[in-house]
Amino acid sequence: MNLLLLSNSTQYGCGYLEHALDTVKAFLPPDARLAFVPYALADHDTYTARVRDALEPAGITVRGVHEGTDPVGELASADAVFVGGGNSFRLLAALYRTGLRDALRERVRDGLPYMGASAGTNMAAATLRTTNDMPIVQPPSFEALGLVPFQINPHYLDPDPESTHKGETREERINEFLEENDVPVLGLREGSWLRVEGDRAQVQGARPARLFTRGAPARELPAGSDVSDLLTAPARFDAPAR
Repeated sequence: MNLLLLSNSTQYGCGYLEHALDTVKAFLPPDARLAFVPYALADHDTYTARVRDALEPAGITVRGVHEGTDPVGELASADAVFVGGGNSFRLLAALYRTGLRDALRERVRDGLPYMGASAGTNMAAATLRTTNDMPIVQPPSFEALGLVPFQINPHYLDPDPESTHKGETREERINEFLEENDVPVLGLREGSWLRVEGDRAQVQGARPARLFTRGAPARELPAGSDVSDLLTAPARFDAPAR
């Protein structure tokens, strides 16, 4: 498979996708026809226009899958697909409703380049169980695309030692997940992404990632770290720690 999984599409001080634009342009085929999946936000037309404004100057043709009558059919004429960020529950519910969940799995496994950002990156994992989002709608299942066998936590935030907030940190929430599921979780900080090419996977971008596994301390993974072993790591959901 050919995946570019961004933690975020917007970065402080940058335009939309600007912080990763060179990587995005290198990832997409020349003069690509890009199918954009806008369902994580409510205003599909405005969202699609934003992606067009960012990518069409680079020679990439952007078409929202909602703009025709057949979202699945839009994949047939595309050279790549981009699943945008927003609310992961709303996005997954729409993928089920439109038939795109199964269609995306099939096309991407057959070689269609897949780019995700935030919620779109969540979709590449097996389930929604490590998303940060509020469940504003209820999808038929938490099962996502399963393009990678491990979990991803986009927008990963480190604990603030100066904070007086007593709620759970992101790390504590991920460790709670690991108490119930024996599945690695890759925390992608803002400005970082995961690149998957076939059986190779690498952390890239401006900041290190953080890898959580059951029974071991979390590990820092600098940009350039090879994490290909995650593609074959066993995953056991609903496996409480004893």
